[in-house]
Amino acid sequence: MSLPLEGLSAIVTGAGRGLGRAEALELARLGASVVVNDFGQPGRDGSGEASAAPAEEVAAEIRAAGGQAVAHLGDVADHEQARALVELAISTYGKLDILVNNAGILRDRMIFSMSEAEWDTVIRVHLKGHFNTTHFASVHWRERSKAAGAPVYGRVVNTSSEAFLAGSAGQPNYAAAKGGIVGLTTSTALALGKYGVTANAICPRARTRMTEDVFAGFAEPGAGELDALAPEHVSPLVGYLASPAAAKVNGQLLVVHGGMVAIVDRPKVAAKFDTAKEAFTYEELDGVLSSYYEERPSGETFAASEVLGLKKG
Repeated sequence: MSLPLEGLSAIVTGAGRGLGRAEALELARLGASVVVNDFGQPGRDGSGEASAAPAEEVAAEIRAAGGQAVAHLGDVADHEQARALVELAISTYGKLDILVNNAGILRDRMIFSMSEAEWDTVIRVHLKGHFNTTHFASVHWRERSKAAGAPVYGRVVNTSSEAFLAGSAGQPNYAAAKGGIVGLTTSTALALGKYGVTANAICPRARTRMTEDVFAGFAEPGAGELDALAPEHVSPLVGYLASPAAAKVNGQLLVVHGGMVAIVDRPKVAAKFDTAKEAFTYEELDGVLSSYYEERPSGETFAASEVLGLKKG
């Protein structure tokens, strides 16, 4: 019996540790050949001996388990390094089939305290990083499809966040970047569907080095128990979305953590008002909108804070 991703090649960004590592291992377990990307150079261990970069360690772990993997140490937020990443997958495995965008950083601060650099850095790594790799992958898939005269196999799995859905007050840069990634995902899904490519986004909740402060108050697992915030709760969904079984899943947003997957519905129009005249005036808008919002629950916004309460069971 063949594995679901056998014969397919994949890129996972930010895969040296945490969530990306779990995703790379899962794709390899399902049969994919993987390019493990993480921005980091070899260093020194506690004894002063040279140590491998995290991406190289994960690639070696995959190979030791019988899979195929190579490492890429570039910065996906750099346009040319992202190009080199996609080209490495193509030159190594003959083609690219799966792109998992996971790389990211945090620079948490309230909006009134955030510096320009903290804003720019997070937007660059998350949003531009997702765009860069998706751009070069889409060029590859479009060219292959045109040459074949038929759709090809392509999967994009992007990483958004509940911070976007719920409006995390202390993460305006991160929430904005993750919201932008959802827009990028739905646009990509519509643009590449005719070429055989799907694009979906996940909102994972996982305890990793990047989020250790965010989830510091969440209960730790007991002895022998799997942490409800373990990345291993997320990686199977990434494997599914990367597989042929998910051919009809496109342009979707899914929340995943702790043994639970929730499909987020698209926004819906809550109310509509028409002017009684040729165009609205301030006075008319005051009349219809003020009364409408008087009846809405106090503090309710476009943010869907209820997603933070989702759990298994």
